[in-house]
Amino acid sequence: MSRRTAALMTAVALALTSCSAKDGGHPATSPSAGATPSARQSSASSTAPKTTTSEAPVPVGTAPDQAFPVRVRKLHLSRGKNRPLPTTIWYPATGDGPYPVVVFSHGLTGRPEDYASLLTRWARAGFVVAGAAYPHTSRGVADFTVLDLLDQPADASYVLTEVLALNRKRGDPLENRLDEKHVAAAGHSGGGITTLGMLSGTRDKRLTAALVLAGRQLLPAPFTGPQIPVLFVHGKLDRTVQYADGLAAFNAVPWRKALLTLPRGGHVTTSGPDFVRVATTTTDFLRWSLYGDASARKRLAATDNLRDNL
Repeated sequence: MSRRTAALMTAVALALTSCSAKDGGHPATSPSAGATPSARQSSASSTAPKTTTSEAPVPVGTAPDQAFPVRVRKLHLSRGKNRPLPTTIWYPATGDGPYPVVVFSHGLTGRPEDYASLLTRWARAGFVVAGAAYPHTSRGVADFTVLDLLDQPADASYVLTEVLALNRKRGDPLENRLDEKHVAAAGHSGGGITTLGMLSGTRDKRLTAALVLAGRQLLPAPFTGPQIPVLFVHGKLDRTVQYADGLAAFNAVPWRKALLTLPRGGHVTTSGPDFVRVATTTTDFLRWSLYGDASARKRLAATDNLRDNL
């Protein structure tokens, strides 16, 4: 092992010492199905170096104004024989779409289904949400290692590729129902680290928005590629990923961004007393950034404790 590689691994390990078994979300029951949707109408101070790439335009249109009934399915994906990525998809059961896609990453010792309440809420609003159980950081794996977070951005990009391919798979329930031009990455804690990795060292240029829940950067890698809007959500009382670390990541993003601070929030932002607020704000962010919904943007602007530079 080279001296540089050893130093990198040491830095990563130190950065992750605060990530404990409390990192993952809490299981919750999915909300009940909603009504049949209306048709979608749409067209399509930093410490990091500024990017020279163009700003990805936010679409102009409207998001569906009624709730969708939601279906759940499983995909048996694998990025090589040693990287199984069983993936759960939450998607609108009705309507033709096309629906924007969100690839979601869970926290350490978590699983996608732990976030079912939040991800179902997004699907009800008109998004296809895909979350994989990562091979070395999810609950119950035999060889758990936090250093595998370094490989997860590539895993998430692979999952995104496989899900988008369903748009052209004859007879698939999602055939011709996915909006391949409006795609977001989202994640909680270790999954937030994964999401930030998809915007920096292992940039996925297909992304047009990102959402980071209680996340941080492992290393100060510059953000690269098309400039996209990013929403951070962080509890002021988070003892697993310190608020200051989340704020540092927010400050490092040189693009349009916002930070929702939860004054009494801890690490788990996806359940508990802050759930409704987090679900509402994140859904509005996705409605604005992926559908171009102006009413959602107005609601974001009026949100308490939202540092808004979108």
